[in-house]
Amino acid sequence: MKFGICFSILLLFCFPIVSESIQERFLPPNEYSRVFYPKESFSTYLQNFPLKPKGSPVFLYNGSKKQNQVHAAVLDFPLLNRDLIQCADAVMKLRAEYFYSQKEWEKIQFTISNGMPVPFSRFVKGDRVQVSGNKTKWKTSKFKKGTGREVFEEYLQFIYSYAGTISLKSELKKKQLRDLEPGDVWIEAGSPGHVVMVVDKAKSKEGKILFLLAQSYMPSQEMHILKNDTPHSPWFALPVGDHFQTPEWEFPTNAFYGFSP
Repeated sequence: MKFGICFSILLLFCFPIVSESIQERFLPPNEYSRVFYPKESFSTYLQNFPLKPKGSPVFLYNGSKKQNQVHAAVLDFPLLNRDLIQCADAVMKLRAEYFYSQKEWEKIQFTISNGMPVPFSRFVKGDRVQVSGNKTKWKTSKFKKGTGREVFEEYLQFIYSYAGTISLKSELKKKQLRDLEPGDVWIEAGSPGHVVMVVDKAKSKEGKILFLLAQSYMPSQEMHILKNDTPHSPWFALPVGDHFQTPEWEFPTNAFYGFSP
């Protein structure tokens, strides 16, 4: 008997429990079917993003619990121990992590707040950005090169520090709600501004659309799936009217954007 218990414990260490993904945990409501996308697409990447165990609270970067627990699930989305990964940063991290997972290094690029485009490919070559007030320029020295995780994390931390909702919005393209796909966002630029991201989509035979939303917020906190006050929660319906209310922010309905392919 003791041998059996010990063997079971050993199996848990050797074969860790696989995390549920967004699409595994959240089945579409009756009369709706999930919309599927090409295997290597950003939409599929988001639908399959792993979640922390059911019932997990949202934690802040300093280890304390978020005061306003407005979530249905928490993404397995590690934070830094600094107040860096806020709403726009989390969206950019997901986008960058997707391209990194595909080894499409050349597609990882963001614009920082002064309008300077900063591609990951320059960090790969060993270049870094020198910041002086609002002025920036590239500099070359004996910086670490390559596409390894250490260089990638250094790149991301630079982006977190010098980009935000204003710079992110400048990179996005306006979209119509009827064309909503996972990876699209509602974004209001400002200081503060806010952004939420579509991470899954379902559709009825009549063409009605439901979707899941994820956000980070201020201060830096784990990214989470938002719940709402409708019978289909956490699934949202396309907003009607001029304003789209989410648990912690009201967006203009037309503040809807997507990334360029």
